[in-house]
Amino acid sequence: MTAPFAPQPTVTVRVFTQRLSATPRGARLARHLALNQLHDWGIPYDTPTAENIEVIVAELAANAVTHGRVPGRDFELRLSLVTGSVRVEVADTRGEPFAAVRPSGPLEDGGRGLLLVDALADRWEVLDREPPPGKTVRAEVDVPGWPALVGRVGSDG
Repeated sequence: MTAPFAPQPTVTVRVFTQRLSATPRGARLARHLALNQLHDWGIPYDTPTAENIEVIVAELAANAVTHGRVPGRDFELRLSLVTGSVRVEVADTRGEPFAAVRPSGPLEDGGRGLLLVDALADRWEVLDREPPPGKTVRAEVDVPGWPALVGRVGSDG
């Protein structure tokens, strides 16, 4: 995992939360919703920040659908614009312990998702889901030019 989360409290400026079906379609929708929300917050689609968050959301949503799926239960996407960064949280309802990050072989189709999250996020961790059962994977991506972004977001209502 990358650098630990800072112990000081953060100030949340904006939050977006959506429950999605634990299906491939739900995972794709999570990525599209995240990009649109970032754009609404003043983080353009073609910036490195948006692109990194897009990949993180895609990987975490795919993991929630593939490994965290419980029949009849949704997964949740939560984006928070916090002091200096965007926080991505994807929660599923599978109560099994979290599988460690492991390198995949060159011929394997999968197994690289959390390695990508580790490479693209400035910080990430796995938490017990609140309320239980399940887990939440939280990742943060720092936003360059944060003070200017806060001024734009704060003025849009």
